[in-house]
Amino acid sequence: FEGARWDKKQKRILESEPKVLFTTAPLMWFQPKRTVQIRHPPSYLCPVYKTGDRRGILATTGHSTNFILDINVPSDVPPEHWVQRGVAMLSQLDD
Repeated sequence: FEGARWDKKQKRILESEPKVLFTTAPLMWFQPKRTVQIRHPPSYLCPVYKTGDRRGILATTGHSTNFILDINVPSDVPPEHWVQRGVAMLSQLDD
């Protein structure tokens, strides 16, 4: 995560610790399901990018070529809170 952290006990995103820029996201298993079978608890639709450079060439889909997908991440605060902080997941760091 960039801009937030994952809490293993509460199973949701929280504010970053002071002076910590990046934290590890939980291991995720993508299991195909019909849309009507998916429960959506209060969450933030978190964008996932290939790198921390959030720009790229705009593809015909309207997304940047650096964009991978959006993932619903459980949260107890409104999504706008995380949008204002620019929270995203990165598949690799630029270091």
